[in-house]
Amino acid sequence: MAKQTVPAEMRKAIALAQRLIEDVARTDGNEASTRSRVENIFRDLLGYGFEHLSHEYAIAGAGLTEHVDFAIQLSQGDDAKPIVMVELKRVGVDLRAKHLKQVSSYAINAGCEWVLLTNGREWRMYHVSFGQPPVTKLVDQWNLLKDETYLLAKKFELISLRDVRRGSLEKLWEKTQVLAPESILTALLSADSLRQARRVLRKKTDVLVDFDDLVNGFRRLLNEAAARTLDGMQLDLPVRRKSPRKSASELPPGDPEERNGPPFKCDTCGQEFPTRKGLSGHIGRRHKDRDVGGDN
Repeated sequence: MAKQTVPAEMRKAIALAQRLIEDVARTDGNEASTRSRVENIFRDLLGYGFEHLSHEYAIAGAGLTEHVDFAIQLSQGDDAKPIVMVELKRVGVDLRAKHLKQVSSYAINAGCEWVLLTNGREWRMYHVSFGQPPVTKLVDQWNLLKDETYLLAKKFELISLRDVRRGSLEKLWEKTQVLAPESILTALLSADSLRQARRVLRKKTDVLVDFDDLVNGFRRLLNEAAARTLDGMQLDLPVRRKSPRKSASELPPGDPEERNGPPFKCDTCGQEFPTRKGLSGHIGRRHKDRDVGGDN
């Protein structure tokens, strides 16, 4: 990824945020100390005002009313819904699945699609889809103390007040869905893509492969999770078009490349090729010690 120039003001704000978290980490500060510094980051780096950060936001669930550390709201009033639920942990505590489960339940009860889980060092952004059951998915993450400045600038801008107002979170979710394994596999294994891949392979090797074999070749490139996704997909494989054969009177005399009848077959391994040129290339690569031949 090409590094982008970070404006001086943004670079300065990021450096200040890093010092704030480094200081509290050095003293192993408690959750209250972490909270005050993260709130400074939201104001100084991300551009939020006091009116946008609702502290100890009340969540009415099935049992007693609970409170999330704070919620980001773009508007005020009793009917205003939070845009992001923010759950804070002490800077010295590593983020765990139980922390996500807790804040996800808050978001689901409040009808909030976005969750931010942070300890000041690690920042993790999640999206909540309200299906049956609801699904919480990690969308992005970064480390304030370890990642490079240009990357931090890109990540923090995404959740800044200015960009959130411009719909950055909706665009982020759309992009996440487009780049999901099933979407990528659907594009790579579309009929047009398979035809193009088979065309390139034939041009380079003179071997014409079946579409099913091409899909299996793609499968071997996938990790286990992506392979499971592929197994659950319904592929629309292209239909192999049959070219009309020319009659003998239409062929140039002695033309070995365009003829009716069986393909050229390798006597050694039995593989068949539509042209003598393809058979010759195969023998040159695989069976260098024998002469070119073929069965009609």
